[in-house]
Amino acid sequence: MDNDQSRPSFNAAGVAGVAGTALPTPSMHQIAPEDDDEGLALGEIIAVLMDYRWLIAAICLMALLLGLVWVFASKPVYRADGLLQVEEKSSGLGSLKALQPLLGDDTTVSAELEILSSRMVLGRVVNKLKLDLVAVPRTLPLIGGAIARRYQGDEPNSPWLGLSSFAWGGERIQVDAFDVPADALDDRHTLIATAGGGFELFDEDEQLVLKGTVGKRAVDRGYSIFVADLQARPGTQFRLIKRSAEATIDDLRRNYSVKERGKKSGVLELSLLGQDPQQIGVILDDILNTYVRQNVERRSAEAEKTLKFLETQLPALKTQVDSAEAAYNNYRQSRGSLDLSLETQGILKSLVEVENAAVLLKQERDELRQNFTPEHPRIQAMDNKLQRLNERRRQFESEVSRLPDTQQTVLRLARDVEVSTKLYTELLNTAQQLRVSKAGTVGDVRVIDMAAVARKPVGAGAVSILAIALLLGFLFSLVVIWLLRSLRVVVEDPEIIEAQLGLPVYATVPHSKAELELHRKAQSGVGELLAVVHPQEDAVESLRGLRTTLHFALLDAQHNSLLITGPSPGLGKSFISKNLGVVLAQVDKSVVIVDGDLRRGHLHKEFAIERAPGVSEYVAGQASLEDILKPTSVPKLWVVTTGQIPPNPSELLMHLRFEALLVELGERFDTVIVDAPPVLAVSDAAIIGRHVGATLMVARAGRHPIRELEQAVKRLNQAGVQVKGFVFNDLNVSRQSYRYGYKGYVYRYSYKN
Repeated sequence: MDNDQSRPSFNAAGVAGVAGTALPTPSMHQIAPEDDDEGLALGEIIAVLMDYRWLIAAICLMALLLGLVWVFASKPVYRADGLLQVEEKSSGLGSLKALQPLLGDDTTVSAELEILSSRMVLGRVVNKLKLDLVAVPRTLPLIGGAIARRYQGDEPNSPWLGLSSFAWGGERIQVDAFDVPADALDDRHTLIATAGGGFELFDEDEQLVLKGTVGKRAVDRGYSIFVADLQARPGTQFRLIKRSAEATIDDLRRNYSVKERGKKSGVLELSLLGQDPQQIGVILDDILNTYVRQNVERRSAEAEKTLKFLETQLPALKTQVDSAEAAYNNYRQSRGSLDLSLETQGILKSLVEVENAAVLLKQERDELRQNFTPEHPRIQAMDNKLQRLNERRRQFESEVSRLPDTQQTVLRLARDVEVSTKLYTELLNTAQQLRVSKAGTVGDVRVIDMAAVARKPVGAGAVSILAIALLLGFLFSLVVIWLLRSLRVVVEDPEIIEAQLGLPVYATVPHSKAELELHRKAQSGVGELLAVVHPQEDAVESLRGLRTTLHFALLDAQHNSLLITGPSPGLGKSFISKNLGVVLAQVDKSVVIVDGDLRRGHLHKEFAIERAPGVSEYVAGQASLEDILKPTSVPKLWVVTTGQIPPNPSELLMHLRFEALLVELGERFDTVIVDAPPVLAVSDAAIIGRHVGATLMVARAGRHPIRELEQAVKRLNQAGVQVKGFVFNDLNVSRQSYRYGYKGYVYRYSYKN
């Protein structure tokens, strides 16, 4: 201990070294951060990812495990497809092309696409294949289905973990009929196998509705069921559902698709997805056959409708022919043999053609009126054709009016005979042709390829699923990190303190793994100091820089005492205090460290000395200054411990003897460092700060929001204590290296001989 009673302050000797001792020449460098904002942003992102690397790894591992579970438990999905060709509507006989106006328009592909997805087609398939009946074994959720699918035995598998009510592979059931009350449609029913080929059926409320035997129909309470086959252990449960037709068709549509292959090719591609490859093949084949069958039935129905219309017209036309022939023959007999001139024969031929065309158009128009209104474009076109034919007929009639009366009469009678006969003959032939067409009707569509099921499941494979799971896990981890960062707004850059609070940051102390190890030793009673054991640590170098900075910052201080505090506990105040004391003592300065935390002070552990006597005993008048001054292993470094923890620490610190203690220590030592409690927790720091030369605030990287630091400074200012500046502790150096490309605010020293 230096007994010089003068009041030395921080001086240049604190930097240059001890008199008479040659120190190596320090080579000091610091690389300025780049001004590239984009580079800073990328570096910041990398730094954040490195900070949360274990969280990212954990989430990605969890996602990978979930992906593995999905690969194991998910059922493979297969795809079946088939091809149809939609042809132009044809009667099947070349001689019947003239009937096309009577049989309707050509089939359009868009219409056939809708028909293929209609209830008319899919409903027939559902009824035929009984797709509305679901009967499957009940398996253990998540993994039971995967285990059952992988079982290859002929007999039911032994139950796992004693869960005999679940199916574990080898179970089967065939239900040929299952009827339920209307209010029980789409409800889940449970069938439990019993001994001797029996079973029990329970409704959704687990109420027994009927008992039955395999191979016999069971009826009770509005339920009816016929189980054709059942293989399972007694007690095994099966899930039965009688679905409504609408729900079944909707489910089928979700896995079913129809599209035209190529533009205007008329080739339709049908596909169906499902977990049972054999079943989806059967379903798609039945859809193809049902569609072709209904197409043929539709063509046959059209021919039948047209035939009935013609059969109603033929008797009247027959009577008209007979009447016209009788009138013509009677007139010729009464007038003798009459021959038509060439001109009259030409007019007759033209009139007959016009009359026949008009009659056919009227018949076609009458048939169309059964399906369309008079405003329909096809009806309007027929009316326009009839109007033109009537105009031609009036022209021919005007020519006939110029003929002699006898010729006119013969022409009219002959025209009636020709028109009636020709029309009757054509309709008779048409009716006969329709009878032939009805018997040999083929559809407008044909199946090109029947259903074929792919051998491999569709969708992503195991490797792809795991890759996607890993990617999703990584993205989810980024979201979690973003949320954590958003909810935890803390200061990680000392520049923020200077910008927001207007106070200088005298030193930035990097994180030290060696200090963590020394702290653990101190808890077990082995006290070692970082500045002594590891003097080349970056943290120690930063404290040496703080030593130099304090010399210039505290030249005008009234006292040679320094208070070190912080907003909250666990910031490293004691670490800064003790190691700053060491680096000051190493330049031949007499230093004493006072443990001013009379509540939780632990500097005695750091130096491996006894707690008492200390500050509390001195203030209480139970010990002298010589009693409480304790030397350390570091020359010129002394410690004053807390002493026994008092019940009234604030009152002791306000005592005049505590102020006298600081004054006396200041007279006997070059530097007095007081390690004080947190500012926001208790008022002790404000009390001590009124008796010291300067106050330093310790902030820890990534620990405080800027608001907390602001409140701490404000609390001290209100008590009349001026905060000189900050020490930024525990900076993540590796993060700064990512962010700036160098170790941030930390100076590196290399010693050369």
